[in-house]
Amino acid sequence: MTDTLAAAQSTAGTPPAPATVTVTNPVLPGFHPDPSLLRVGEDYYLATSTFQWYPGVAIYHSRDLVHWRLAARPLARLSQLDMRGNADSGGIWAPCLSHDGEAFHLIYTDVKSWGINEPFKDSHNYLVTAPDIEGPWSEPVYLNSSGFDPSLFHDVAEGGDGRKWLLNMLWDHRAGRNPFAGIVAQEYSPAEGRLVGPRTTIFTGTDLKVTEGPHVYKKDGWYYLLTAEGGTSWEHAVTLARSRSLLGPYEVHPHNPLLTAVDDPGLPIQKSGHASLTDTPDGRWVMAHLCGRPLTPRGECPLGRETALQGLDWPEGEWPRLTGGGHHPALHATLTALPSHPWPEVPARDDFRGEALRPEWMTLRAPAAELGVRLDEGGLVLPGREALMSRHHVALVGRRLQSLHGRLRTELSFDPRDFQQMAGVCAYYDSRNWVYARVSRDETAGRALNVTSCENGVYREHLLADVPLGDLGRVGLEVRYSGDTFGFAYQVAGGGWTPVGPEFSAGLLSDEHCGGLSFTGTFLALTCQDLSGERREATFHWAEYTEGGDA
Repeated sequence: MTDTLAAAQSTAGTPPAPATVTVTNPVLPGFHPDPSLLRVGEDYYLATSTFQWYPGVAIYHSRDLVHWRLAARPLARLSQLDMRGNADSGGIWAPCLSHDGEAFHLIYTDVKSWGINEPFKDSHNYLVTAPDIEGPWSEPVYLNSSGFDPSLFHDVAEGGDGRKWLLNMLWDHRAGRNPFAGIVAQEYSPAEGRLVGPRTTIFTGTDLKVTEGPHVYKKDGWYYLLTAEGGTSWEHAVTLARSRSLLGPYEVHPHNPLLTAVDDPGLPIQKSGHASLTDTPDGRWVMAHLCGRPLTPRGECPLGRETALQGLDWPEGEWPRLTGGGHHPALHATLTALPSHPWPEVPARDDFRGEALRPEWMTLRAPAAELGVRLDEGGLVLPGREALMSRHHVALVGRRLQSLHGRLRTELSFDPRDFQQMAGVCAYYDSRNWVYARVSRDETAGRALNVTSCENGVYREHLLADVPLGDLGRVGLEVRYSGDTFGFAYQVAGGGWTPVGPEFSAGLLSDEHCGGLSFTGTFLALTCQDLSGERREATFHWAEYTEGGDA
């Protein structure tokens, strides 16, 4: 037999390598942290944290792991979630989406109070269910408040007994103790709608510490416990342990961490951690994880914590490794190729027609209707409510900034009677950090425009005198990001767009600049305040969000 024929026969007898596709990370850019990834049949779902933004939890849907659409916002009623008064970056922390073969289960935390130097965290954990991803989602079942990052494990694979187990990190407030006291598990009884049996500490973490974000997966007779460690910033990491029993003891992956960028600050994808896993129909595995991109000269991440995907190689009975080896997150990740399934494009312009806001729009801490926000034949109507520094009733409708070349334009009708009434567009990070181009009334200039800001709680006005607008007609307003900087412009009487106010650093609204006390990202928003109590209304006739060099 010739070498050529032997080679041909050998090749013919070798199964073809699976087709692959390359995805560019992050797959969900701009404020999409703590991803919980799930496959049900040929559909992939991914739930992310929303913190103080309403409705709670964003669930995305894909058929090919490349194209994603916003499919559901399950926590849309005050009976499910009321965050009025919650601290900045409180609210929804790290949801977990699962399916037991009959229904979707969503576990979530509503964090009422927290702080870097505060001993206590009021982290209330709940469960809601739905027969379909788009709902209807049930009323919540209260589970516990012992810690955050809860997840639900259904022991149904590989001959499991079908029991359900809640896992969460345990918060220890006592002096001299490690506040991240380990991962605990407790059985959940669907029939009784409550946790039953003892609470067991199953894992206390590795030397990386700050152990949180637990998820359990059953494969090849092993229970694999995936955790986040190192803290949710530059030292973030994904670690893995396994046991023959759900309740342990667990041995750690010999090559932990499974994923981190801490040892290479030059990587474009940083802050990589808090992950979840799912398989594909051909037996391959995929990891979703949060990440941050330093996009300014100072290395700040104004788009917040985002969602990325990585492929996993996981031979039977062995430990998994990242596809391609190593432990670094890839900007361009290789995944199993699935039939391409793009979704229709979301129109850039919203004329605010219909009975409800489009799903990309969000409010702060409460449903739009509870804040008096409504749609009518003129557009989006916002009543004047509390100041942007409030944590209770703020009439603000915003959407994520997903590119540092992005722009939000709108057209506003607003007739303020005094300086305590104002409306306009803002770039918003949290109640202590925002920049606002607002129409108000000045005793000398009349109806006029000014640019104001709040930087780590310090309020400023950036024009010595308000820009007169005249008393009649609509006003066009714009907030535009141009890479490292952002600024505002206005338009009156069909004229051109005129810049107003200074340019601001894009890093001004980032976790790094805001003291590391917020976990969200920049929003571009429409808003209205009335500190006189009259609740004077502003109407936004349309809004348009675009990205790219011409945004």
